[in-house]
Amino acid sequence: MSIAMRLSALFSSVAALALSAAVPALAQVAPGAPGETPTWVNAAKTGAGAAYEAYVDGQYRDGGPTGDVSRVWFSIADGVLTETMYGLIHEAQIKQLRFAVVTEDGLSVEGTDTTSRTEYLHVDSQGRPLSPAYRVVTTDKAGRYEIEKRIFADPDRQALVVRTTIRALRGDITPYLLLEPHMANTGVGDLGAVGRDIRIDHSRGGRIASETYGALHASEGAVHLALLGDRPFEAGSVGFVGVSDGLTDLADGRLDNLYSTTGDATGNIMLTGALPLVPAGQSSRHDFVVGFGDSAAAATNEAVGAFNTGLDEVLRRFNGEGDRVGWEDYIASLDQLPRLAEQSTDGGKLAYASALMLKVQEDRTHAGALIASLSNPWGDTVDATNSSTGYKAVWPRDFYQVAMAMLALGDTETPLAAFRYLPQVQVRADTPGNTGATGWFLQKTHVDGEIEWVGVQLDQTAMPIMLGWKLWKAGLVSDAEMTRMYAGMIKPAADFLVDGGKAGLLWNDRQITPPWTQQERWEEQEGYSPSTTAAVIAGLTTAADIARAAGDPGSAARYQAAADDYASKVETRMFTTSGQWGDGRYFVRITRNENPNDKAPIGENNGQPAHAEDRIVDGGFLELVRYGVRAPDAPSILASLPEYDDQTREDRFRVRYDIDGVPAFRRYGNDGYGEQTDTGGNYGVGGEMHPGQRGRLWPFFTGERGHYELAAALHNPSADSGWTEAQMNGIRQTYVRGMESFANGGLLLPEQAWDGVGHPTAHNYQPGEGTNSATPLAWTHAEYIKLLRSLADRAVWDRYAPVEERYAQ
Repeated sequence: MSIAMRLSALFSSVAALALSAAVPALAQVAPGAPGETPTWVNAAKTGAGAAYEAYVDGQYRDGGPTGDVSRVWFSIADGVLTETMYGLIHEAQIKQLRFAVVTEDGLSVEGTDTTSRTEYLHVDSQGRPLSPAYRVVTTDKAGRYEIEKRIFADPDRQALVVRTTIRALRGDITPYLLLEPHMANTGVGDLGAVGRDIRIDHSRGGRIASETYGALHASEGAVHLALLGDRPFEAGSVGFVGVSDGLTDLADGRLDNLYSTTGDATGNIMLTGALPLVPAGQSSRHDFVVGFGDSAAAATNEAVGAFNTGLDEVLRRFNGEGDRVGWEDYIASLDQLPRLAEQSTDGGKLAYASALMLKVQEDRTHAGALIASLSNPWGDTVDATNSSTGYKAVWPRDFYQVAMAMLALGDTETPLAAFRYLPQVQVRADTPGNTGATGWFLQKTHVDGEIEWVGVQLDQTAMPIMLGWKLWKAGLVSDAEMTRMYAGMIKPAADFLVDGGKAGLLWNDRQITPPWTQQERWEEQEGYSPSTTAAVIAGLTTAADIARAAGDPGSAARYQAAADDYASKVETRMFTTSGQWGDGRYFVRITRNENPNDKAPIGENNGQPAHAEDRIVDGGFLELVRYGVRAPDAPSILASLPEYDDQTREDRFRVRYDIDGVPAFRRYGNDGYGEQTDTGGNYGVGGEMHPGQRGRLWPFFTGERGHYELAAALHNPSADSGWTEAQMNGIRQTYVRGMESFANGGLLLPEQAWDGVGHPTAHNYQPGEGTNSATPLAWTHAEYIKLLRSLADRAVWDRYAPVEERYAQ
């Protein structure tokens, strides 16, 4: 009988116990459904991973060089396995997998009662990571035990591997595995069961072996998981969180209320597997594989398949060692990565980790679908009752940053797939529910194009054009393909940047008149924004270049004329000459009308009161230099820098905070997108905004400032090349090293870092430490890579020659 036939026969009897509504007569049904209200977990990840999968004709299909496509992603925070996705990249199936340990003097829970460190399993001779496989070590704060986990995905299956060594450092200990599923991307509606120990005959090493696995199962609808251990559990239980789960039962140090099934009740569940006692001074090893599938049998088959291959071999395939195709091959394909690493100050470690993180955060069904972050911001207080993507979604702005960084690395396939993906998230006449203007790009979508948010952000409509121009000039998009993309995607986008129109999608019925934008790059304010306007001018200028090549000179002239008009009015619309700060001359963050001197208020946001437009300063004006709309020494730019840099201003309106000599910046003065200064609470708990909320430092602004300083150094080069090199080294030591200083132990870069203002929260954050907002943020990693490329090239990577030649001479 084949393995599949044995599994089918097995699950004809076991599946009812494991996952169906039919409860066996002898099963002990867990009480307390549906359990506590579910949440997600800490978004400050120290590890994130997935298998590398090679494209087949620019798409993800089974049967290519990497075999079947694995669609499993995982993350690590606080030393434990956290959100694990299967299916599409936002479809979480696990909240967390951790261990509880009964010691001689009490219960200790991994994550809560431990410290941790995260390391890469597979590195080169210089310590640079070659794959996102991790070694995670948690140590009991009281010094009683240590747990080492080796975590990676099976690149040939829908399975995740967790290889565990548990060491008793002081006294005897008894460990318990705790698995909290959040099937189908919610923490409710789950069914669970402790399966009978599964004994399966299969081929291993050319002989038939018979092995017994411990089994835990969970499901919701047609999504199933099966956790198999390499030996039977001492005992197992499933229960509803906060009522009948194993962790609640272990409060007295004993797992003595055992339940084998949730029956026909669904809810927020936890599965528990008891492991053997570990005597003092000894250790025990346990291998676990979590399989996913559309049935209990399919999920178990995925897990058994990994064991059947051998977990050492699974890791070698994941890494791409020898003639196996895996992550090593992707890293080797990045022909610019070695020269970028030379610009680093850490030996290239963060550059290699960034390359991995950018590719990890791509969906494996929709090629080129690049998300913002494999996390759910402030997840430990985010209600998981309803499905949500968090940052595991497509924003064309973040998308552009990532695609441009991958191009900078020498990846010629992913940015092209990304460009070809973009029409899926552009508003057309046949976009479901659309009754208004077309050509603009959706604010936020699922990777399959499902609409989530529908605000009109003009930079997100310009950036796809800019990306296309870069790929075309790099020779990755042919003239023929660009002509087709011009007609189908670029011309509608450019037309909207000129004409605007009335949105007509879901709640949005606003009239948009460019360069006035309904939302700027922080998705909070309407009006005239320097950063948005910079992108619109660059988008229209590059669109004009494409239109001429596509044989549409009339549209080219129209696009360039609009860009000229917008560029000529940048200062009159957005540069105050009578502002509150300094000498009164600087760019404002945004103004709702065309008069930056009328002190009109901008809108309330994130619990913060409205203030006059001239009181809110940000660094958006630097994007005018980045794209080539203004020269680095333009009077308006030079006048704005002192107000952006002012560190004497009160904390509410202050933007810059130097952390150990590293220039670091908030998004803007009065930002409320962050933790509460008074209580230390997370942002937006319970969906409510609070006046004590405060946006913190965003490390990619350090990179943005580095790009400005590079542009300034290159704009007026000295005849003394040594002086120029000294400038380059100064930028490297200040801004490259600065960005590297924000990386955590897993070499992941955050969205926000602690600024030292107010309550340090339950995490006792230190200045410069990444917060629970979102890590890894793809945009931060992208900015770091682009800064390295800009230094290596001695040219700003995001600068557009037609824009610079026209406006910044």
